[in-house]
Amino acid sequence: MVIILDGKKCSAMRLELLKEEIEDSGLYPRLATVIVGNDPASQMYVRMKHRACEQVGIGSVGIELPADATTEKVLESVHQLNRDTDIDGILVQLPLPKHVDAERVIEAISPQKDVDGYHPENMGLLFSGKPRFTSCTPTGIMTLLAEYKIPLAGARAVVVGRSIDVGRPMAALLLNADATVTICHSKTRDLAEELKRADILISAIGKAHFIQPAMVKPGAVVIDVGINQLDGKLVGDVEYAKVSEIASAITPVPGGVGPMTIATLMENTYRAAKVKACTSA
Repeated sequence: MVIILDGKKCSAMRLELLKEEIEDSGLYPRLATVIVGNDPASQMYVRMKHRACEQVGIGSVGIELPADATTEKVLESVHQLNRDTDIDGILVQLPLPKHVDAERVIEAISPQKDVDGYHPENMGLLFSGKPRFTSCTPTGIMTLLAEYKIPLAGARAVVVGRSIDVGRPMAALLLNADATVTICHSKTRDLAEELKRADILISAIGKAHFIQPAMVKPGAVVIDVGINQLDGKLVGDVEYAKVSEIASAITPVPGGVGPMTIATLMENTYRAAKVKACTSA
């Protein structure tokens, strides 16, 4: 019987615990979001983040810029938030419009307020094994694996996708947890054979139902990060119905990784507030 790794349930539990911790702390953490343009998916994600803030007692501020905003205009908003001592965490909603230099924007965020974990300084700390803030989706996955007591030390983990927001930090977190890690991507030879070696398979490539049962080792733990539209339905990278017949554990889409990402963002924001309170005391 396959175990369904219920991110929605785990997220709800962690958010409730976080709410209690924030209430007891006497702190009032605050998160600022910056969104450029009116992409419906991005707007939905930002609304979900603000709702989660309200749920746990984190204040939130939303900055909305027009789709034609220049890189300099976005940077101006980020610099202003960096200077605002009431703001503990800054999240710039990605992807940004193509004409905006996303790399410059991310590098402009204060590393101490980079609750998304994308700043090069925070990435470097992660890869050095001394993380400060780590990317929310990979960290949420690690939390979910821990909640279900999935052993990582010595396990062969295969990450499909090498993006800076999921694939690379995911590999670093797994490596820090003593897993043996392989990263696969579009140039990987014999991809199916690499995937079939995985005790833990994490797919973050954004291709609907790309992962088929023939690519999965029987008994593997399968984590599906993909969010894709197929025939009007939201589906993951994994052919869920078929792969769940051979996996030992699997995340659903929706209700798996997504809720854990938001819970981690809230936890990172609270952590930033705690660090600021300690350093300013």
